Amino acid sequence: MKKVFIYTVAMLFSVFLGQAQDIKQAKNAIDAEQYEVAKKTLETITTSAPTDGYARFLLGNVSLLKGDYDAAKKNYDAGIACSSKANFNYIGLGYIALDKGDVAEAEKNFALATKNGSKNNMEESVFIGKAYTYSTNPNYSKAIEILTKSRLIDPKNTAVLLALGDAYKFNKMQNEAYEAYRGAFMIDATLLRAKMGLGTLIKNAHNFPVALTSFNEVIALNPNYGPVYRELAETEYLWALNDPSNYESHISKALAYYEKYMSLTDYSLESRMRHADFLILAKDYKALEAEANEMTKIDKVNPRIYRYLGYSAYHNNNLDVAINSLEPFVSNPSNRVIGRDYYYLGASKLGKAVLSTPVDTLLISKGILDLKKALELTPAITSEFSDLGKKLFEKKLYSKAAAVYEIAISNTEVKPSLLDNFYFASSIYWSCVGIENLNPKQIEALNKADLSLDKIIAASPTTQDAYLFKARIQVLLKNDTLVAKNYEDFVTAASKKDPSELAAKGMKSKLVEAYNNLGVIYAATDKVKAKDNFNKTLGIDPANQYANDQLKSLK
Repeated sequence: MKKVFIYTVAMLFSVFLGQAQDIKQAKNAIDAEQYEVAKKTLETITTSAPTDGYARFLLGNVSLLKGDYDAAKKNYDAGIACSSKANFNYIGLGYIALDKGDVAEAEKNFALATKNGSKNNMEESVFIGKAYTYSTNPNYSKAIEILTKSRLIDPKNTAVLLALGDAYKFNKMQNEAYEAYRGAFMIDATLLRAKMGLGTLIKNAHNFPVALTSFNEVIALNPNYGPVYRELAETEYLWALNDPSNYESHISKALAYYEKYMSLTDYSLESRMRHADFLILAKDYKALEAEANEMTKIDKVNPRIYRYLGYSAYHNNNLDVAINSLEPFVSNPSNRVIGRDYYYLGASKLGKAVLSTPVDTLLISKGILDLKKALELTPAITSEFSDLGKKLFEKKLYSKAAAVYEIAISNTEVKPSLLDNFYFASSIYWSCVGIENLNPKQIEALNKADLSLDKIIAASPTTQDAYLFKARIQVLLKNDTLVAKNYEDFVTAASKKDPSELAAKGMKSKLVEAYNNLGVIYAATDKVKAKDNFNKTLGIDPANQYANDQLKSLK
């Protein structure tokens, strides 16, 4: 019996050691961002040891990292019912609550996770600190508070130092983050995540050559550590934005590094989505469309795939594919829709409508509604509306162009460009030219256009065409006093230009327009001024028939 007992204990101990080793392998895979490897390892553990709440918790974390909230919650709920380390799963539920913005629920779950834990057991605190750091609704100060307390208990706990470094970094406390990362790496030189963290601080400071050197030091320690290649890719991307003359070279290197990262992690749907996100940043839409089509082979229903298809199809001029991908995506209330989704949907509709014969004005109206939704969700995106409005303007779809520009200049969170204001005003003007009897809406629009030009003049008083269009607008509104004032202001502004600019054909025709209109207005009240203006026209264009006829009638 004694031998049987010893044998049984030995077997149980070996099983325990095996599970512990598997857990370690799973955690290493998570750190290396090999989520599919980690998932398979943890699924094996939860099958062979269904009472292991810690394995369930880690499996839930992997689901969370992959963006699958339903699977994460399912694992956490199952983990709470386990007999071993069930408390960790409350941390997972707290993380989900934070992402949903329910702080009270999150705090309740975090309290349950630590209710019966030892004060010297730091692991729960580390995961809670990470939840506050990496949630979509982060609270970096709270994370730092929790992790600092743990550090006081055990100053050499590398997991605490690493988590603290992350919290400091995201809270823009770079010196503190550096000290935490360096401390962790000095204690454990195999902790590549800490060494890499030091490089990310240099990258964030935009010292790109030194950041690359720092990341290459990580590669020297382990050339198969995937996440460092992602950091290299992001460094080259940021460098490209700050070094336009070498943009293509940096982007080419960035994409190569990201491919290396993919090869060392996995080609799962989730990793492909991370790749797709990077391709959007790098504006490699051909590669993005190819990646999106590969993802549809893995999962034909995942909604994010249709976002990638829509974005890439728009840039690759496959407008029907873009619309058919994004329309159902934004219509599904369960999807997390962002302003850029509506931007690309609206832009695709505008693009298709303009190419239609005849132009599909109804589709343009629908596209404009999508752009308004884009503004509501992401105000900063209005800075990208100019090109869309210009395409409509060039097609002489002036009222539609004005509607697009009006959305752009209505954004109070981002200062609109003067050019957007100008195109808005000129679009309104051209949409009303030739209409004998303006309706109230058209009159209102012209007055808005006039105010828009005032904004240009206030910011740049030498912009002569702003005065010109103010005068033209007042011609349509039949306000001779303001017509005269604005044409005179135009002439004053134009006279300050370089003689070479005044000699240009376009400027000559505008000056002729101004002088002739001023001549007509003054003919009723001041014939001397009227003749002076008509003579100025003839000084520019001696053969101008209108000016010659008017001068004859004034004699």
